[in-house]
Amino acid sequence: MPRHFLTGTELGADGLHALLDRALELKADPRGSDALRDRHVALLFEKPSTRTRVSFEAGVVELGGHPLVLRGDELQLSRGESPRDTALVLSRQVHALGVRTGDHAIAEQLAEHADIPVVNMLTARHHPCQALADLLTLREEFGTLDGLRLAYVGDGNNVARSLALLGSLAGVDVVVSSPEGYRLEAEAGGRRVDDPAEAVAGAHAVYADVWVSMGDEDTAAERRAALAPYRLDDALLDRAGAGAVALHCLPAHPGEEIAAEVLYGPRQRIWDQAENRRHAQKALLEALLR
Repeated sequence: MPRHFLTGTELGADGLHALLDRALELKADPRGSDALRDRHVALLFEKPSTRTRVSFEAGVVELGGHPLVLRGDELQLSRGESPRDTALVLSRQVHALGVRTGDHAIAEQLAEHADIPVVNMLTARHHPCQALADLLTLREEFGTLDGLRLAYVGDGNNVARSLALLGSLAGVDVVVSSPEGYRLEAEAGGRRVDDPAEAVAGAHAVYADVWVSMGDEDTAAERRAALAPYRLDDALLDRAGAGAVALHCLPAHPGEEIAAEVLYGPRQRIWDQAENRRHAQKALLEALLR
């Protein structure tokens, strides 16, 4: 049976730590593995992408493989072909499939019927590849994940959910602070604190994400009004622990969920996060296809 990566919890705690160790090795030696030599990886994008597309495509090449970038509107999926049939066809052509889509059920259906590993590159419910890069960035910054506290402020979305799930696996104390109507369910793990100032107290990192994600445009004004008290600015970051860093999965909207002085200032590790997508995902693909 193929090994899939849909929520990130498939790794388990030991597997997650081992993957981060390997990601650090691959970052130090980007051409140190040819695990994908003579292998093809299909990357299916039904949602726009910058970091996910570039990091996966470049990572597959660095591992010696060949990436096939597929747009949803270029496939028969857009004309009603089922995820099941798509999975059956791709399983006979490529060695792994990454999918970036909206409905998480599509990723689950592809994995159910594929004979190859399926990687969730993003769905509306989970963004585990981003969480891998976030944890890798924290490992680099602090040397360990043990005893770290990560405060997420804003919409309890797919990014917050993946941080709570994988952070808990890694031993990170994840605190999620959101207004009523935008709160993450308790089952995702981590802790919930309503007041953002209280949530960031003692935190090693403070994390923000966009207030208006893809598909939220119809409620943009309402969302901005509700989430305004959760902006990540210097004042909020000052309430965190000494040496705390700011994180953001991007794309960012300076002046909304994050202040420009934080996004481009000396206390952020946001651009490291963006780079670390590639290294973490290379370790993931290597593990899935070993």
